[in-house]
Amino acid sequence: MTSIHAFWLAGRQTTGETTLDVTSPWDGRLVAKAAVPTDAQVEEAVAAAYAVRDEFAATPAHVRAAALDHVSRRLVERTEEIAQLISAENGKPIKWARGEVGRAVSVFRFAAEEARRFNGGEAQRLDTDAGGQGRLALTRRFPKGVVLGIAPFNFPLNLCAHKVAPAIAVGAPIILKPAPATPLSGLVLGELLAETELPAGSWSVLPVANDKMPALVQDERMPVISFTGSDKVGYAIMDSVPRKHCTLELGGNGAAVILDDFSSDEDLDWAASRIATFSNYQGGQSCISVQRVIADASVYDRLVPRVVKAVEAQVTGDPSDPATEVGPLVNEDAAKRVESWVDEAVKAGAQLLTGGKRDGATYAPTVLADVPADVTIACEEVFGPVLTLKKVNGEAEAFAAVNDSKYGLQAGVFTHDLQTAFRAHRALEVGGVVIGDAPSYRADQMPYGGVKQSGVGREGVRFAMEDYTYERVMVLTGLAL
Repeated sequence: MTSIHAFWLAGRQTTGETTLDVTSPWDGRLVAKAAVPTDAQVEEAVAAAYAVRDEFAATPAHVRAAALDHVSRRLVERTEEIAQLISAENGKPIKWARGEVGRAVSVFRFAAEEARRFNGGEAQRLDTDAGGQGRLALTRRFPKGVVLGIAPFNFPLNLCAHKVAPAIAVGAPIILKPAPATPLSGLVLGELLAETELPAGSWSVLPVANDKMPALVQDERMPVISFTGSDKVGYAIMDSVPRKHCTLELGGNGAAVILDDFSSDEDLDWAASRIATFSNYQGGQSCISVQRVIADASVYDRLVPRVVKAVEAQVTGDPSDPATEVGPLVNEDAAKRVESWVDEAVKAGAQLLTGGKRDGATYAPTVLADVPADVTIACEEVFGPVLTLKKVNGEAEAFAAVNDSKYGLQAGVFTHDLQTAFRAHRALEVGGVVIGDAPSYRADQMPYGGVKQSGVGREGVRFAMEDYTYERVMVLTGLAL
């Protein structure tokens, strides 16, 4: 009999009237059933979060830090179990699923550390003008209120962690909505949070159906929304609640630039291996995966066969096999969409150098060259294991090609030149520039987010904590400064 995973309502485990099926993208088997909350239960969770907001904001830092430390430790203890769960519900190869658990461990550890030092207050003397004599301003940060965290399917544990951990660290109640396709990892976080002494109502994990979200998004008791997903959905959320604070982590069209000084055989082998790995990891379902390779003409012809060879070496197959590097996409419809975009590009004149084949939800790692600028795959986020190759002449043309996108999340620049690195940092219209590597590197404590249609705001634990809070000034009067 298939188990039913209960959800977490104001810190307690319960079920609703219906369930949703969680199936494996690899073989279609039923992994589990997840209980779905009723409208009344969602209302109960929101009401509880709103009611506890002042109490939770006043919770001592050591209490919040201890809870976060506990979750981090328990994730370590249950790493293999949770990695297997991620792989089963998401189709992610087990090697990458284990890495995702390790990152979530760090997110909660970082949050515990930040909770202990955040909001100590900043003092500012005001007697720099005569009217401020005897006055001192003390500025501290306070939670804006209840956070609605909406997480995607591609990192079903770690992106839930990036919503939950900063909220707990600052004392902001959170309603977490995991993706309907992958709710199980978020529900496991609920199990671990339930082992702590956080006040009832300070957190809930609710696998709410997407069609129920508009009312939840517009609920005025939740003034902060943290959303990770597509730009279409993210901006629709922002447009529907213009007076709320929204952090949006949206799409990308990640570019890897190889410049003329990165030209030795060793250099090009390294670049090709990193490009091949990070255009295909997570099945390409990462907003900072390599989608565009922009290479200087002086290295292009030597780089291309290396990239093709490295891509063809990617092991595709059963995500439970430790040797597998590329698993299926989240479902067959996603793979069919990728297939249609590649077919469109080839019909328009693009060269298919390898790949281009679909088997159910699996799409073969694919390399395209000479892609017309107006086809879908050149303009949009493919979110699949496909990369395109473009030849340019010089640094200026390469950087202009990176910027010729509606997205601006991260870019990688393969160069040895420090001056070039600083020019890239100045010129590239992205949230992050990675020098000497692919754009797919993310450290969970650094600021992470994009510009243009890649979103607004920043994650990365301390930066999300700032996003969830606001400054409040207290002026002390009559002091002998």
